Amino acid sequence: MRKLVYHLLLLLKKKDIKTRPNNTKTPMNTKTFYDFKLRSIEGKEIDFSAYKGKKVMIINTASACGFTPQYDDLQKLHKTHGNKLALLGFPANNFGGQEPGTNDEIGAFCRKNFGVTFQLFEKVDVKENELFKWLSDKDQNGWNTDAPNWNFCKYLINENGELVKFYSSSINPMSEEILKML
Repeated sequence: MRKLVYHLLLLLKKKDIKTRPNNTKTPMNTKTFYDFKLRSIEGKEIDFSAYKGKKVMIINTASACGFTPQYDDLQKLHKTHGNKLALLGFPANNFGGQEPGTNDEIGAFCRKNFGVTFQLFEKVDVKENELFKWLSDKDQNGWNTDAPNWNFCKYLINENGELVKFYSSSINPMSEEILKML
């Protein structure tokens, strides 16, 4: 059943990759990426200003999705390019009820099944979370309007805290499209 859903999603998906237009300016008087402070999956507040000068990829994740095997490649990306790219995973139960667990259950699942060591955050509602609103509101980020339409959508933030890419769920974390951005 998961494979069928996966293939249907591939047929129905929006554009796979969107890129920030060159002439885009970040809106003034809005919150920047570095203004966010969110809680890790362990409950510790993380100030995003700690990521200044580093590329960051934000991913909405789920433990029971056809794309869940991407955790393997996310971890591989973290191990091989973690010096250039910080991965921030946000478990969410918005699509198909595919992340029903608690923060403790999600963290244990990710460590046991995929060896995840990149930063996971508390479970969020991607339709209500302030970071995901920022990522999908062009009046806040300067250009992008794509909110997650399924699990494992990816957003790339450059070293200046600007959103520069949106990757749909179908783009693998170890794909050439992502690796060439590093």
